[in-house]
Amino acid sequence: MKTMTMLEFRRDARRALEAVRRGERLLLTYRGKPVARLEPVGDDASGVPEDDPLLRVDDFAVDGPGGPLANEEIDRLLYGG
Repeated sequence: MKTMTMLEFRRDARRALEAVRRGERLLLTYRGKPVARLEPVGDDASGVPEDDPLLRVDDFAVDGPGGPLANEEIDRLLYGG
């Protein structure tokens, strides 16, 4: 996901919206902090974004030295905390 400041967005919203139309997702920041996300709506507005952490859950399903990861450990890896 690309990042764009609010100042850049105000100066060149057209470029941002063209990127979204091409399928890119943008994170808008204000003073270095995320404030909004722009993403394509697509044909199915309820669809799952390609970078949704749940799509990566299989990456954590391997057995490690201590055995398989517990659900809580997978949640922590996917969502932080």
